[in-house]
Amino acid sequence: MPTAQTTAARPRWERRKEARPSELLAAALALFVEKGYAGTRLDDVAARAGVSKGTLYLYFANKEELFKAVVRENIVRNIAEAQQLVRAYEGDTGELLAHLMLQWWRRIGDTPASGIPKLVVSESGNFPEIARFYVDEVIDPVHRLLADVIERGVRRGEFRKVDAETFVRVMTGPLVMLLLWRHSFGPCGDQPIDPQRYLAIHIDNTLRALRREPARDRPARRASPRKGRR
Repeated sequence: MPTAQTTAARPRWERRKEARPSELLAAALALFVEKGYAGTRLDDVAARAGVSKGTLYLYFANKEELFKAVVRENIVRNIAEAQQLVRAYEGDTGELLAHLMLQWWRRIGDTPASGIPKLVVSESGNFPEIARFYVDEVIDPVHRLLADVIERGVRRGEFRKVDAETFVRVMTGPLVMLLLWRHSFGPCGDQPIDPQRYLAIHIDNTLRALRREPARDRPARRASPRKGRR
């Protein structure tokens, strides 16, 4: 029976096999955010995860496949859960939309995965294949999901009629900016953005733009005085 001393002395790559993929993904995420896609080497990922490079290749054929797995684990999985939530939700659509934006921050924006959009934006020109993958598996599904939510609100009479697809692009722009700021200019300036206040204002603006205006009693139009005949 192994003692505590012999267990502690074992190298990390001798631990149970099923633990390795999650450790590799965590190491890869940290390095992708820190060094970018081009600057991340598989040797460095293996070293940070405490495994040999050969072990890494047992799970991921190359860096592109590793990056895709990181995105799927940290972002795509959350999109799938949001889709399930929307399908089951029966309450007010405005509250649903606000909840989705707040959950986006809690599960992605306030985690190491928040650095992935900046990576994709900055390196899309040199690596169009990862940009195409990100559009297909992240941007397009998110836009479709939010457009469906907005159209739901229109059908239920909670939102005014809008061009949902264009509105989603306008709505998500400030959310992406918040992430880019966090991983670019934010650390360099002396005026940090409070994410919670930022999100509260953005959600309020979004719902004000979508809500139907309450019916108002319009005053009767006064007839123009008729000029007397001469």
